[in-house]
Amino acid sequence: MKKLACFFVYVFVCMGMGAQAQTAHKLKPKLPAGSKAISPHLFGIFFEDINYAADGGLYAELIQNRSFEYTASDNREWHPLTAWRFTTEGFGYGTITIETNSPLHANNPHYAVLNVEDEGREGVGLTNTGFDGIAVKGGEQYDFSVFIKQLTDNSFPVTVYLKSRKGKLSNEATFNTQGKDWKKYTAALTATETNDSAMLVIVAKTKGKLALDMISLFPKKTFRNRPNGLRADLAQTIADLQPKFMRFPGGCLVHGDGLGNIYQWKNTIGPVEQRITQRNIWNYHQSVGLGYFEYFQFCEDIGAKPLPVVAAGVSCQNSGGTWRIGGTGQKGFTPDEMKAYIQDILDLIEYANGAPTTTWGAKRAAAGHPEPFKLEYIGIGNEDKITPVFKERFKMIYDVVRAQHPEITIIGTTGPFHSGEDYDLGWQFANEIKVDMVDEHYYEKPEWFINNLKRYDTYARSASKVYVGEYAAHDAGRKNTLRSALAEALYMTSLERNGDVVSFASYAPLLGRRGHTQWNPNLIYFTGTQICPTINYYVQKLFANNDGDIYYSNIVTAHVPDTAKTFAASCVKDSKTGDIILRIVNRDSVPVPAKINLGSLGGLQSTAVVTTLSGDPMAENRCGDAQNIIPQTSNISIGKSFSYQAPANSLSVIRIQSRAKVKKQHVEKK
Repeated sequence: MKKLACFFVYVFVCMGMGAQAQTAHKLKPKLPAGSKAISPHLFGIFFEDINYAADGGLYAELIQNRSFEYTASDNREWHPLTAWRFTTEGFGYGTITIETNSPLHANNPHYAVLNVEDEGREGVGLTNTGFDGIAVKGGEQYDFSVFIKQLTDNSFPVTVYLKSRKGKLSNEATFNTQGKDWKKYTAALTATETNDSAMLVIVAKTKGKLALDMISLFPKKTFRNRPNGLRADLAQTIADLQPKFMRFPGGCLVHGDGLGNIYQWKNTIGPVEQRITQRNIWNYHQSVGLGYFEYFQFCEDIGAKPLPVVAAGVSCQNSGGTWRIGGTGQKGFTPDEMKAYIQDILDLIEYANGAPTTTWGAKRAAAGHPEPFKLEYIGIGNEDKITPVFKERFKMIYDVVRAQHPEITIIGTTGPFHSGEDYDLGWQFANEIKVDMVDEHYYEKPEWFINNLKRYDTYARSASKVYVGEYAAHDAGRKNTLRSALAEALYMTSLERNGDVVSFASYAPLLGRRGHTQWNPNLIYFTGTQICPTINYYVQKLFANNDGDIYYSNIVTAHVPDTAKTFAASCVKDSKTGDIILRIVNRDSVPVPAKINLGSLGGLQSTAVVTTLSGDPMAENRCGDAQNIIPQTSNISIGKSFSYQAPANSLSVIRIQSRAKVKKQHVEKK
């Protein structure tokens, strides 16, 4: 009877499974011949705090070294008063010292002590020069704050204002200190004129001693008006890419310069005055004002899936400058340290996704976000040398996260290069333990990209998916030229063609502050006042703004020698809109006629929008140059079969709306 009962249960389950399979089949209609489903999240961004991308960049704080934590370990020329000047205008005098006896918070140990011996006519205090000057706009408001405690009994009138070398640039705001405990004071400053090299002045106007810390100045208008927010114009330029995901906070920054410099996400959340700053592996300082909460929030604001990356329990193999002698600086946490470190990673997932009643979900809620951040992916490791030390610690993390959070896709690494020993060992290891996805990196000359257009054609479809986490074509002098951008565009058509294997791809690095870069090329350059998108930026934008989830083969053809590697095309469909998107790349110095056959796709409009990027292949975009290469848009008439003349040295994106979509829009307007 037991056997018979089991048999009926088996039949029932199988019938149920069959019904589910039929339902699934209805939900996922069979794709036409010559097409395949590809990643709908293929093109995203990678943010790393390199080239002053965070402090002095995306993070909107205008004061440099706001908490006096700079040291020579950050940069050999730095000290706690870097970017500050002792101010004794109006014949006042006194002293300024940096102390640690009674800090605002143990995590933020340094603070300034101002001893006013004679306040003179205008007071004694400090002036901050910002990052290459403080850029302000006339009529705009700026939010000032500072923590102060009196070290003598008397109250101090404290005045703050903006100034230039010629005079004051804002109203003066004055407040009186209140007692010997640390207290936060705020003021609003309105700039009277636009200036790219303003300074912030804070002065005390009576004799005595007081302590100051966390001297801060933010534009009132941050991106989405977030407190402790992001620089609005730079954040919007990133948002305009419409990235489908965002990887953060690195990069090499994550696994750090030695175990003590590994990025610790818990140090970057909570009130900014309680966060633990640290040395940046790129030889400057991280205030971590742009921390994990801000990263998650920015992802949400721009509609990008968050993809945090954590170290794999090992430091960078180049720690201590060992890249000069073969990269032998990789060290691993001890077994006891690994237990705590793995718990930190589990806590990160809880911070992102846990209910407000959980320990770490409550901390997220306390920061103003009770809803989860909907974390789906996490990267473990970055460009690590594939050693026994790395493999052991990676697997310790992988096994625990996989067991406790099967809903999270784990992304591993195949080492620092696109080929070689670490690459081979990385793939072998990924296959052994069946990692969901692996991260491949390559920075190469345009010729490498052109010669590797079939790289992913032969990758096993049943193995780990691929995330091309960092790539860029660097031309002579590591410049962003149209030539390099078109090489990337050629390659990106191959990523679309292999979108069933390549799930994600992101250009790197994303940001670079002019005059303060540790790496070139970058996607977006900027100064305190200017945003300078490269030609490569526009290539990324044209792909990401026109992405699809179904790939069609053999839609676009051209009579060019296969060995020339000057022409490539792709065709994708956006299932949400029904639009068909064609990308045509021509690196030749002459126009190329392309034949387009849409007969198998049906139901399309007879007109299309074409956006073209073309020009001198060695051209570079420069800030404010009217001759910059930017996309040009026009309308063309099309049929089921038509020809398109691809301009010399160009990327063309042709977007064709479905008739059903246009009909729906017409009905909605009525």
